[in-house]
Amino acid sequence: MKAILIDDQKNLNWSEVPEPVLKEDEILVEIHAAALNRADLMQREGNYPPPHDWPEWMGLEAAGVVLEAPENGRFKPGDKVCALLGGGGYAEKVAIPADMVLPIPDGLSMVEAAAIPEAFATSYLNICVEGGMQSGDTVFIQAGASGLGAAAIQLVKTMGGKVITTVGSEQKAEFVRKLGADIVINRKTEDIVKVLTQNPVDIAMDCVAGENLGACLEHVNHGGRWIVIATLGGSMTQINMNKFFRQGIKLIGSTLRSRSSEVKGKILARLEQNLWSKFSNGDIKPLIHAILPVTDAEKAHDILQRNENLGKVVLKITES
Repeated sequence: MKAILIDDQKNLNWSEVPEPVLKEDEILVEIHAAALNRADLMQREGNYPPPHDWPEWMGLEAAGVVLEAPENGRFKPGDKVCALLGGGGYAEKVAIPADMVLPIPDGLSMVEAAAIPEAFATSYLNICVEGGMQSGDTVFIQAGASGLGAAAIQLVKTMGGKVITTVGSEQKAEFVRKLGADIVINRKTEDIVKVLTQNPVDIAMDCVAGENLGACLEHVNHGGRWIVIATLGGSMTQINMNKFFRQGIKLIGSTLRSRSSEVKGKILARLEQNLWSKFSNGDIKPLIHAILPVTDAEKAHDILQRNENLGKVVLKITES
């Protein structure tokens, strides 16, 4: 079979690789579409290797058709599924632990389904599990127009929360307002700290961190949870520890990729239980910015690198 490999010059090449070898309780899926994530860019640069026992090539979420499955399991050959992966989505096939595979919500295409698992599982993990969100909470989401940000905004709104989010352009501001964002901050023209001063938050899902983090933490409600999932804005900040401990703030570092398959499976089960009907009736939508053939993976990465995307970029691998 073929997969996208990274060469010594960090170019992406559609190359021959060994066929997956199924383990007990794994499902073999023919991949039709795989969605991109910013973690893919980090992996390409050598900064985010896949967990043990996953393929070396990129791809954290995909959709396709079951080729082989355990006899007494939930799925059978021919079923259309989407899946959360530790890696391996930029390929023709992948072997996946059975509990990380979900049926495609009714009415969704392969491309749409491929854009669900990583973005919505990450949002659910950090906002609901780590953040313990309740209806009425104010949630701060960095990079609201990204695929992850768009998923998080929709999740918070469907749970009855208020959303504050950041964007980098007026076009992106309009995009997130249509998703239901209540307060939109243009990070290039507005002071994030000033906005949070006037609108303290209960939960933050922060992929930026950076120097500004310490000042932002001073404007979290008592007992608030600030969850850092990446450090795109830098890894150093200064924190006023007196205010920090007096406000009872929880500063949490969190990644989905490093969790065990069992933990990921539990998160996916809760997603299916709570959100699948909302995908089917259109209350929540996987938002697609661009669809490219897998052989154009370089162009797909460039879209994310330039921060152009409004929603997800998806690679089409096998015709549905």
